[in-house]
Amino acid sequence: MEIRHAQPADYGRVISRVNAWWGGREMAPMLPRLFFVHFEGTSYVVDREDGQLAAFLIGFHSQSDPHEAYIHFVGVAPEQRGEGLGRRLYERFFADGLAGGRTVVRCVTSPANEESVAFHKALGFEVEKLAEDYDGPGEDRVLFVKRLA
Repeated sequence: MEIRHAQPADYGRVISRVNAWWGGREMAPMLPRLFFVHFEGTSYVVDREDGQLAAFLIGFHSQSDPHEAYIHFVGVAPEQRGEGLGRRLYERFFADGLAGGRTVVRCVTSPANEESVAFHKALGFEVEKLAEDYDGPGEDRVLFVKRLA
């Protein structure tokens, strides 16, 4: 399966699956259309051979720090998990980031999402800190950082 840049037309395909891919959790509000419009060059989609969505990664280069990039949201279809698609998406983001002068990648996840924490550690991310109330009261987050160079 080929990784390609996300396009605005991919928004509906992605947003219609996000909640189901997260076991019914209401995740769609975290992924507004603007990511598909303004960050096409740093976001990616993977389609299966039958044209169905297999995975996506939404990321961007920091506007505040010319050395940093941020991965905002990643999803892999439940039936595609364990095939290395998530790793391939991250590696593509890392490579494109390095080519664009980015040497640090950041991301966050919920401490309750143990699979995500383990996945990020396996990719070489370090836990920068556990930030209490990061996304509002009671919304703690694990802040990750990965140095590319």
